Amino acid sequence: MAEVALRGITKSFGATPVLKGVDLDVADGEFVVFVGPSGCGKSTLLRVIAGLEEPDAGEVAIAGRTVNALSPSDRGIAMVFQSYALYPHMTVRQNMAFGLTLAKTDRAEVDRRVNAAADILNIADYLDRKPKALSGGQRQRVAIGRAIVREPEVFLFDEPLSNLDAALRVRMRYEFAALHQRLKTTMVYVTHDQVEAMTLADRIVVLNGGVVEQVGAPLELYEHPQTRFVAEFIGSPKMNLIPAEMVEASADGATVRLADGTTVRVAVEASGAAVGQAVQMGVRPEHLTLDGPGDTVAATATFVESLGAATYAYAALPSGDDTLTVQLPGEVRVAAGDQLSLKLAPGKAHLFDADGAAFRRLA
Repeated sequence: MAEVALRGITKSFGATPVLKGVDLDVADGEFVVFVGPSGCGKSTLLRVIAGLEEPDAGEVAIAGRTVNALSPSDRGIAMVFQSYALYPHMTVRQNMAFGLTLAKTDRAEVDRRVNAAADILNIADYLDRKPKALSGGQRQRVAIGRAIVREPEVFLFDEPLSNLDAALRVRMRYEFAALHQRLKTTMVYVTHDQVEAMTLADRIVVLNGGVVEQVGAPLELYEHPQTRFVAEFIGSPKMNLIPAEMVEASADGATVRLADGTTVRVAVEASGAAVGQAVQMGVRPEHLTLDGPGDTVAATATFVESLGAATYAYAALPSGDDTLTVQLPGEVRVAAGDQLSLKLAPGKAHLFDADGAAFRRLA
């Protein structure tokens, strides 16, 4: 069993705390993605698991054994970095076999593992080429193959697609998902790209300032964010946040008043909220429409992006202080200056208190 368990992990660089008591369990065979903004601690946490950074406090366990005192090579892990780090004077076969050769693995076993990994990654035809004769995507496959031949208990990936162009990133996302399906090995993957996180992960770990904000399946985080930070970070374009005031609060829902006096009913459990308290209503761009059921919010289109399949309208609220992003079907025609009556899809709005904690959604 190749589960990973982290208990109370802290790490500082000088006087700057980077990880602040992280607890996390990764199940055997699970694909977990660490995501968050630059400086949130995601790469540092991965390096702590790998043994490349020593935590100031806490325990790291892999496959049921504490590994804090073990070197990276003894932890049963293999790591792939954003840099391919291939030896230019070696062939693909030699690059993939290098670690096994150093470990004096039997030659027949080395060949077996290299050929098996090359078949999995569809690079068998390139084994006698040198890295300079490969594309970026092919080089990344070689780097992954070098990890596969070690037959690790856990794969660790540190932003492996960040050096690739946009089209190749999409292709490689598919290949990472297929690789996990074939190997069924525990994988921990770091990225700043929440699209990668949403498409690849069994579960996503959202980090912010060295703290785990929320852990859950991609759709769980999208539909039920526990904090305002998670709500804004997960989803593209990001969630709209509108300042409001609580005018009615109960276990069956809440009614809030926007700055222009518009009242909106929100399907959240708000029995502990106080009437008059400041809140923020969150609405995703795709949950705003020009027709259909739902409360209406008036706004003025200030800028429009027509992208073919979708149209994005940026609209100012009457207060003038806030702008909404609205995702509409591509055939909808909206122009700057148009007055919009935006419908909020029933049951889709979120509500956050002044500290950024989410009220529990009923829908």
